Amino acid sequence: MSTTLFNLQNEHIAHLQRAYSGILTDHGFDSLAIYSGHASEHFADDHAPPFQAYGHFMHWVGLADVQHSWLVIQPGERPQLYLHAPADFWHLPTQLPDEPWVEAFDVHLCSSKIGSSKIGSDKTALPLSGNAAIIGDIERLPTNTLQALKAEYQPERLVQALDELRLYKTPYEIACIREANRLAIAGHQATQAAFIGAAGELDIQLAYLAASRQRESNVPYQNIIGLNEHAGVLHYQHYDLQPPKQRYSLLVDAGRRFRGYCADITRTYAGPDAPAAFGELVNALHGVKDGLVKGVAPGVNFLALHEQMHHHLGEILVANDLFKGTPEQAVVEGVTRAFCPHGLGHSLGLQVHDVAGLRHPDGTPAPAPEQHPALRLTRTLRPGMVVTIEPGLYFINMLLAPLRNTALPINWRLVDQLSVCGGIRIEDNVAVTESGFANLTP
Repeated sequence: MSTTLFNLQNEHIAHLQRAYSGILTDHGFDSLAIYSGHASEHFADDHAPPFQAYGHFMHWVGLADVQHSWLVIQPGERPQLYLHAPADFWHLPTQLPDEPWVEAFDVHLCSSKIGSSKIGSDKTALPLSGNAAIIGDIERLPTNTLQALKAEYQPERLVQALDELRLYKTPYEIACIREANRLAIAGHQATQAAFIGAAGELDIQLAYLAASRQRESNVPYQNIIGLNEHAGVLHYQHYDLQPPKQRYSLLVDAGRRFRGYCADITRTYAGPDAPAAFGELVNALHGVKDGLVKGVAPGVNFLALHEQMHHHLGEILVANDLFKGTPEQAVVEGVTRAFCPHGLGHSLGLQVHDVAGLRHPDGTPAPAPEQHPALRLTRTLRPGMVVTIEPGLYFINMLLAPLRNTALPINWRLVDQLSVCGGIRIEDNVAVTESGFANLTP
């Protein structure tokens, strides 16, 4: 695998060199400096939260945790990487991986913190030439640094063009996302086993981390491990230390990185104490997910897929006696939106909620429609895009409560029985191919 991946990585770097040359020329820039970013220390303290490098920096080097470093791109020249690698006995110094991209760069290991007007032990300045631009999380750099670097900061149209470039993944990037999925699936299998073994949320989380081979500080987003009612909190952020007395359900939304690229997978399981209807709903949501994945293809509008999800949810509500009207009525009256308030999915890549999902190809806004405000992707699908497909069905009282005072034919008795289960979400990661789709979640 590594030989093939290395070849794909070389092709990926060559693709970026061509693409960046064209984009910089089109926008009138002769050189570009990309700042990796750096973590800020907690207030009145001397340690910082987990860090993630700037996406456009990672696009070239795949290093998600590199701080205080710069990448300089000039058309026709080799990329210049100024990597912060201080001599340090408090921390392990930054080390270059054994990967092909290293040979395509001029790498400068800098012992002093990069972020002054002069960098590196040899005091070499960033080699910006002509009309230059700087992008990245630069607001927290010293003012004198930015003044000394004489460049246009964060030019909006340039950043939008680079975001658009990242929306379409190279074969190397898709291979990385596929591998991230493979590693994440091992974690998901471990969470299912831990749930069967009556573990609590924290122990399920630890089982996931161990099986997926990662530290909690390295996950691409905070894992959602929700038992019972917690499965109905969309971004549930805690882990109970003790297992509950009854095990109705488990929802696990958890990911993995590989060379900076993210997996984002969700699975839901019915527990031994769940009403029989809940297990049937879980199976039904798997079917909806599989059907929507098969609908991924070039030229398909993602909003149309999202609306298909709501049609299928209406069918599920009727078929499982939760709604005694028609599927169409459930959609039109907003019942399906009360049971599923989030969008069908989003773009996926170096960021879990990846760039350019709410823009047209020319950079103009393509906002979510008023009736679906949480939808994160409104694009027409094209080959090279990678998206998540994640239908859900939840029993969230604050969303369902307004419907109790209406004449809508909702089976509230069954809703109340199922509310102890929280909810269901099933999520796969899918690449758009020339002829259709490739499900990257094994």
